[in-house]
Amino acid sequence: MASLFGIDEKKLLRRRRAAETRFRLCAIAALVLAGAFLVFFLFDIGRKGYPAFQQGELLVTVNYTTEAHDNPYAAMDPDTVQIVSRSFTRLIPSMMAENSRLIGTTQEIWVLASADTDQYMKGRPNRLKPRHQALVDTMRQEGKARLAFNWGFFESGDSKLPELAGIRAAAIGSLYVLLITLAISFPVGVMCAVYLEEFAPDNRLTQVIEVNINNLAAIPSILYGLLGLAIFINFMGVARSSALVGGLTLSLMTLPAIIISTRAAIRSIPPSIREAALALGATPLQVVWHHVLPLSLPGILTGTIIGLARAMGETAPLLIVGMMAYIPEAPENFSSAATVLPAQIFTWASDSQRAFSERTAAGILVLLVLLLGMNATAIWLRNKYERKW
Repeated sequence: MASLFGIDEKKLLRRRRAAETRFRLCAIAALVLAGAFLVFFLFDIGRKGYPAFQQGELLVTVNYTTEAHDNPYAAMDPDTVQIVSRSFTRLIPSMMAENSRLIGTTQEIWVLASADTDQYMKGRPNRLKPRHQALVDTMRQEGKARLAFNWGFFESGDSKLPELAGIRAAAIGSLYVLLITLAISFPVGVMCAVYLEEFAPDNRLTQVIEVNINNLAAIPSILYGLLGLAIFINFMGVARSSALVGGLTLSLMTLPAIIISTRAAIRSIPPSIREAALALGATPLQVVWHHVLPLSLPGILTGTIIGLARAMGETAPLLIVGMMAYIPEAPENFSSAATVLPAQIFTWASDSQRAFSERTAAGILVLLVLLLGMNATAIWLRNKYERKW
């Protein structure tokens, strides 16, 4: 059969179907490739990060002699000193000063292994000398060396010693920053969206504002760091490296996302809801407060949580405002020096000691769990409370 232009329609149909098949195969291949990369990433991070949740411990004999008070390395056998964490050795004089009854006694206690000893016990590359490796093997056979769950990873802050490094200070700093970000960006973003969607006149100025909000949602996050540095630190005098300046900076970055998602949620409410409320004598403000906002709240919360999840994973703007510093202790208040989980992970990743690599992967795992939890909460809220009109 020939078409009007003398072209075989069956041939054209076969070509079109072949093109559709190729497109479908390309789409499936892209999904499979993306899934394979995701599985490989999660497997690789899990394989590298899992050992960090275990910590080597040694049962050692400590002699609390008067000589050990001046030279803590004399409290243990010379070879044992080399496989024990320096954090314990340094504490011996202070322990004896606080408890004088220790002087002249000998005790067997479980202490942290050094970073190289810990890596050797996990079968990872290390710089432990052969005689120290043999000593660790002997202690393992005697039940004096073990791998225990690393509670210190969650209870300690950053440290120059890998076996002591933990995420507590960074986790609390992240919490403070997110609380400030939520306290500022949520009310301001919702009020801006309500005004633009319900009360603002449709004129040139409003259109310019809307375009700029959409543009601000797409600019590189490091520019918000420069803005935070110029306004909050240099102009307003907010303490550098504090959770307050980090929260203020991230609130600027989160505002466009909350405004856009809130406007979309408000726009999804049928006009009949507004018209019915107005017909019953409600004022425009009452319509928004009692009808529009409650019905659009699931969409607003979903956009807010996703915006906070993005803020939680940011490093570039916080780098500019000084939140990449070495912070071993958790911040006591919003104006104290603080760091966040992404910055802590970056600090560990740039360290030359091999033992920090597993801390880096473990920190990524913790951050992934938190981000996935926040996104799952957003999806649950949307599915549970969203109404179909």
